[in-house]
Amino acid sequence: MTPTRVLIGLLAAIAALVLASCGGGGGAPADRSRADLLRSVTTWADQIQGIEDPGAVNALAASTYGMLVVEPTRTCQGSEAFDTAGMVQRLKHLPNGRRRLVIAYVDIGEAEDYRTYWQAAWQAPTATQPGNPDFLLTVDPDGWSGNYPVAYWDQRWRNIIYARAGSLLDLALDDGFDGLYLDWIEAYEDEAVLARATHDGVDATAQMIGFIGALRQAARRRDPEFLVIAQNAPDLATGHPEYLRAIDALAQEDVFFSGEADTVWGDPRSGDIRTPDGPGEWTRQWLYGRLDVFRGADLPVFTMDYALVPANIQEAYRLSRQHGYVPFVSQTPLSRLP
Repeated sequence: MTPTRVLIGLLAAIAALVLASCGGGGGAPADRSRADLLRSVTTWADQIQGIEDPGAVNALAASTYGMLVVEPTRTCQGSEAFDTAGMVQRLKHLPNGRRRLVIAYVDIGEAEDYRTYWQAAWQAPTATQPGNPDFLLTVDPDGWSGNYPVAYWDQRWRNIIYARAGSLLDLALDDGFDGLYLDWIEAYEDEAVLARATHDGVDATAQMIGFIGALRQAARRRDPEFLVIAQNAPDLATGHPEYLRAIDALAQEDVFFSGEADTVWGDPRSGDIRTPDGPGEWTRQWLYGRLDVFRGADLPVFTMDYALVPANIQEAYRLSRQHGYVPFVSQTPLSRLP
């Protein structure tokens, strides 16, 4: 072999090593686990409305967020034909070719009357009376219309979420999502839910932790790297280390700023409500203490705040990063990228 060919071969080998170390020339290394990818995320975004709007998927695909939480869309009535699997495949890679995590939003603590699982014969609950079926307990206390806290230990509800063929978990796995983003875990603290738990003779806290653990186990039977990201309910880990082993990350809303329910994009009510400082529950300091429990367990902590005023947006990003969290700031409709 000539010296020139030896030099060319050596250069090619070096180039291959460089590409492998950099993620295959733009993508994440093939042997890098999703858990490792999750821990490396430094930017993320959440959009759970408006996915079918013209240009919405293109905007998501063109973004540079390392993780996207998105509405599966085909689980909504009238949108069953939406190509969720095609969307997921488009979003799994950043514009530079590197791997991106794509996570499906699912509400496990409330039923949503616009989902495909909602049957015509069902009757929504009111603030004082349960619905039909009777695992529908009450109306959303924060004012989100069409959302109803449930008795999540009821097998009929578990079947809808993960425990039967065609469940929301099955659909997410079929569509190729990297994991689930679980909303309304705080159902275990809702007054109507607690009253029903007492009536049924169950422990609401233990049932929620068990629910999440069983969901994760079901997911990992099909996809051993499937991720489970919990939203809110940061106090659930207090005295329950088993909960920390049931999830892969925590996302917490309203650490710095919150907004009101049922608004449209650009409505001043969609953000800028300051989370108070000082002592007491549900202050910034109280949240720091709860969130740091998850960080201490080596779980990533993502924050999601709602603000329109630039100074508030900047404050939320700055303080979140200062505390070691991964921030995202949007508006409460979550109907587009900010």
